[in-house]
Amino acid sequence: MDDFISLEHMVKVYPPRVLAVDNVSVGFQKGEIHSIVGENGAGKSTLMKLLYGLVPFDSGVVKINGAAVHFRKPGDAIAMGIGMVHQEIELISQYTVWENVVLGAEPVRGGIGGTLDSARAIELVRRKIDEFQFNLDPSAQVERISVAALQKVEILKLLYRNVSVLILDEPTSVLTPQEIPQLFAELKRLRDKDTTILFISHRLDEVLELSDRITVMRKGKKIATVAASETNKEALAQMMVGRQVIFTSKRTPHPRGDRVFEAKGLSVTRHDGLKLLDNVSFSVHAGEIVGIAGVEGNGQFELVNSVMGLAAPTSGSITVNGGGITKLSILERRKLISFVPQDRGKMGASLPASILDNAIMTHHRLEPRFSAWRGLVLNYRNARAFTDTLAKRFSVQMASRQSPFRSLSGGNQQKLILGREFLLSTPFFLMDQPTRGLDVGSIEYVHGEILSMREANRAVLLISADLEELFLIADRILVMHRGRIVADLVAEQTNIEEVGRYMLEGKITA
Repeated sequence: MDDFISLEHMVKVYPPRVLAVDNVSVGFQKGEIHSIVGENGAGKSTLMKLLYGLVPFDSGVVKINGAAVHFRKPGDAIAMGIGMVHQEIELISQYTVWENVVLGAEPVRGGIGGTLDSARAIELVRRKIDEFQFNLDPSAQVERISVAALQKVEILKLLYRNVSVLILDEPTSVLTPQEIPQLFAELKRLRDKDTTILFISHRLDEVLELSDRITVMRKGKKIATVAASETNKEALAQMMVGRQVIFTSKRTPHPRGDRVFEAKGLSVTRHDGLKLLDNVSFSVHAGEIVGIAGVEGNGQFELVNSVMGLAAPTSGSITVNGGGITKLSILERRKLISFVPQDRGKMGASLPASILDNAIMTHHRLEPRFSAWRGLVLNYRNARAFTDTLAKRFSVQMASRQSPFRSLSGGNQQKLILGREFLLSTPFFLMDQPTRGLDVGSIEYVHGEILSMREANRAVLLISADLEELFLIADRILVMHRGRIVADLVAEQTNIEEVGRYMLEGKITA
């Protein structure tokens, strides 16, 4: 079958010397789901941005139906029926969900030049929400919803437009296990109607389940294009990383120590009386990893904000190492808590600031080595050395320490934040979706680091939408449903099916 879209000898160089896409040629057929996989920084997203007209290429040719095209901006690609859902959220925070979805394709009354038919727009968006069971309120203001909900809005924007080529960059990274099959079913229906779907993902199980063909990239080069039916997870991982990747748990028995973190009767009540967090009590001990599972929107967001001082709980208390922190400032809490937030762009980093500035955040306030002249100026020599050490240890690929943080790929951004927090000397570690957007090799490494913190008797609270991740590294799994802890399970004495039932049904254990 002839290729519907072909990329020929594509090259993209980021100054001064980062070869992001290195002479890549690949074809995509009409009506296929074609996945692009590779390590963080392998060039997957950049290649798709070249196709979409978001980033100019230095050399190469893009062809559609055999004819060369050159998209100078995304609008040119959209006009040709090509849409892209980006890994980073690109919504108008002051608008509602439905306004973001229909923006630029609004239904109107009275034909051209008519007025917005808001009732019709809301109904069309609601139908899509119901179809995917995305648990979204069309009238909700975007700035007030979770990052998972934001990603769903991004996906709905293109599904609403019925594009003929759909580029999805890590679309499932913020979806729950229950939501992913719904998305996949719709993508397969779109494929069967001759929609071409280009799917970027680090989750190899998903790639194998969804794809017709798979292209593997490594260090900017195309390694291979293979039929999904003719490969497996281990082979894909080896092509991606260049070595064997272990997918089984490395967790070994480890005695837990004293209680490090404790929440007692923690509640958060909305202005209308709805309890978003309802009398939550649990503890995490030294040398223990406690995982929290739950469908997005069941209190995890409010729990994280309460622990970190980003929102005051209505009632209840929080202690770390026996000392109350419920009334402490965020900076005082940071002396005790390492924190990886789910939204790296808004809470975990400053996108326009340099990589160096982001690497030393919090460290520069807590560690004397970063101060000079009695704390009046930054010790840049130590800051540079620290940034280089962090980048080397956690394999952060960057052009320069002074490059803006936003210049890093999503995966490299996440690795820098993880590394920064790992290197803080804190007794308690709170991680909210820490491996979101990471490739299999990086996930394996991060899991190893988390387990090493357990061996060093640090207490870890891990919130993850990936149940397989929780079963790989957590000692206990708490399940949240409608703001409550409905199950406290020993990982080795339960299974994914039981946890899934608690997530959906919320039955409380005796």
